Amino acid sequence: MSVPVITFFNNKGGVGKTSMIYHLSYMFADHGLRVLAADLDPQCNLTAAFIDEERLEEVLRGNQRVRTIYGAVQPLKRGTGDIADPSLEEINDNLRLIAGDLALSSFEDHLAECWPKCLASDERAFRVMSAFWRVLQKAATNWADVVLIDLGPNLGATNRAALIASDFVVIPLSPDLFSLQGLENLGPALKTWRADWQERVPRNPASDLILPPGKIVPVGYMVLRHSIRLDRPVKAYEKWMARIPETYNRAVLDRPPAPDINIDNDNDCIAKLRDYRSLMPLAQEARKPMFFLKPADGAMGAHIHAVQDLYKDFLRLAKIIAGRTGLKLE
Repeated sequence: MSVPVITFFNNKGGVGKTSMIYHLSYMFADHGLRVLAADLDPQCNLTAAFIDEERLEEVLRGNQRVRTIYGAVQPLKRGTGDIADPSLEEINDNLRLIAGDLALSSFEDHLAECWPKCLASDERAFRVMSAFWRVLQKAATNWADVVLIDLGPNLGATNRAALIASDFVVIPLSPDLFSLQGLENLGPALKTWRADWQERVPRNPASDLILPPGKIVPVGYMVLRHSIRLDRPVKAYEKWMARIPETYNRAVLDRPPAPDINIDNDNDCIAKLRDYRSLMPLAQEARKPMFFLKPADGAMGAHIHAVQDLYKDFLRLAKIIAGRTGLKLE
């Protein structure tokens, strides 16, 4: 039985996706889940959030990069073997990381080349296309309860391979035109990738090669970084927030939205998180999630209330995601 994989993805960057995964990883871990966070974005922002610069330099040292996701798929890239054993960074007792690597971008061409070859029952093509899923499952088996994946904001071959390795997808959005356009691009891509992978799976010639099911079930969307004034989003954002439910239903779920649907009554909107930007510098300096900040970290006065609110917000979100993906929090 495989460990469930949840990917956080949008075609638009700058929506707070990496910060979301970082904080949810800690929240899940704080409530009893054993979490494997995987950085499949060659920009490596999630890795940089989890481990300090000194350790990061050690992880990325040398051409082999054996401690990163790239090191795990490098034998396939070179044609010298199958996936290597993944190396994990232990963050705490319940949280581990597969580090990202800028070199992963060099694997993109191999993934693009192998995608059509699967239709011709090419065994190596299937091994390449399933590499991410097999690395994650190898790392998670007998230890993790869930895998959380961070991806870059594009619709390239690397992200396609990561999405077919996913059981669920959560879509973070910011209330702006570009996030809506990203959603318009993302929805059809998910549907196409899911269908195309289902067409390929029966052509796998290797009976011993277990493939990801490629379910890519949408869990819902969350709206991040919307400023609040008098308990309501500022007017500049309201226009875009009003259009999100209809766009998500049509582009991602391929269904007409319910009458009078809005972001407050849409069951697919799993969170609306305000911008806690004043806490972020403190958290980065302390190298911990914002909701774990203490007065000793500089979180005093009004910051204390913001920390408490943030913890409640993320716990509520963690419970919703857990409920929709079959996870159990303590």
